[in-house]
Amino acid sequence: MKALTENIFIEELDDSGNPDFEVIERKGVGHPDTLADALAEELSRTYSNYTKSKFGAVLHHNFDKVGLLGGHSHVSFGNGYLTHPIRVLLNGRVSWKFGNNEIPVRKMLEYTTRDFLKRHFPNIDKERDIEIHFNISTASSPGKVDEDAEKEGTRKFWFQPRNLKDLRELTHLGSNDTSLGCGYAPLSRAGRIVLALERLLNSIPFKKTRPWLGSDIKIMASRMGDDLDMTICIPQIADHVPDVESYKENIKSIRKDIVRFVKVMDPQINFTLHTNTRDDFDTLEMYLTAIGSSIESGDEGLVGRGNRVDGLITPRLPMAMEGACGKNPVYHVGKIYNVAARIIAQKLHALTGGRAQVFLISQSGRALQAPWKTIIALEKKGVDEERILSIVKEELRNMPNITDAILRGEVGLY
Repeated sequence: MKALTENIFIEELDDSGNPDFEVIERKGVGHPDTLADALAEELSRTYSNYTKSKFGAVLHHNFDKVGLLGGHSHVSFGNGYLTHPIRVLLNGRVSWKFGNNEIPVRKMLEYTTRDFLKRHFPNIDKERDIEIHFNISTASSPGKVDEDAEKEGTRKFWFQPRNLKDLRELTHLGSNDTSLGCGYAPLSRAGRIVLALERLLNSIPFKKTRPWLGSDIKIMASRMGDDLDMTICIPQIADHVPDVESYKENIKSIRKDIVRFVKVMDPQINFTLHTNTRDDFDTLEMYLTAIGSSIESGDEGLVGRGNRVDGLITPRLPMAMEGACGKNPVYHVGKIYNVAARIIAQKLHALTGGRAQVFLISQSGRALQAPWKTIIALEKKGVDEERILSIVKEELRNMPNITDAILRGEVGLY
């Protein structure tokens, strides 16, 4: 480990940084955990854009504890529908007021939630099939002391700012927490395949000719050298599956699509595919669904339990445990640092041609753009350290641009 500055460090990756064995997981867009992430992020983006356009700044909020609780469904060949609603736990904290201006928080969040789930599952009734539990608070985190009423710090007005002066981040952009963000580049061999495959299977063009295909597609891949072993969970939508033979034929057909896609992506790979390994045709237990996701039948989803900001779960590559979705996009290190680390890693990979890993460690209250520790791990030796330092410093300065990109919906987080 070598120090480039007091807080920025660099090391060389050894062979353990590129293991010949890897495990990669991807929870598809209809998986309950991915749905929770996506909903939390949409709530945050909707609220942020509203307050920024109305008052000139993103007001304090966080929706990173949103949860989805599965409903019940009736499923038979050719017919499926919900019998009990999907329950949504709108957990979090948010500013309800700015000065004397009331913000229609409840209306905004409930409308966004119902619209979100209706877009993902067009055949549900967004009133009858969605039950919202509103658990939003305005309690501040520890930091204000009520001993002296004459002294009023910004923490006292954290969720009810009187004016822009109560938003401390506008004059001092500080880290909200002591935490870690990390990123790496490029994607691993199996990671590239898994991410591209799930995106293909859940794409609109692919599903146009396969209306039976649900969205709760989960992929687990294990690669050892040139051997890739993959298990995929593929839900089918009952309205488009008239009998068990059609179900079997659909699986047979999509298996051919998957094998063909993987071999095009990586012709040298020895590919083994397993699909719907729990299916039992004797008892008619199979992944036949009403709306294409296990959220219809008791499964739960929570923010932060699914894919990381690169869209994958990668236990053999850098992976932070923070749930990025729904966090405040201005100063929350659990979101900003993970995105920034990924950007820095991608730029260092482009510069060096080798693998790059980046770790950003914050201290609560410290300037967001000056992490407590910045650690860079590179595969390539002899790279111009001044150029590396220049890239790192530039991207740290550019963190406010990440906020703008998030608000425009340009940053993938799940």
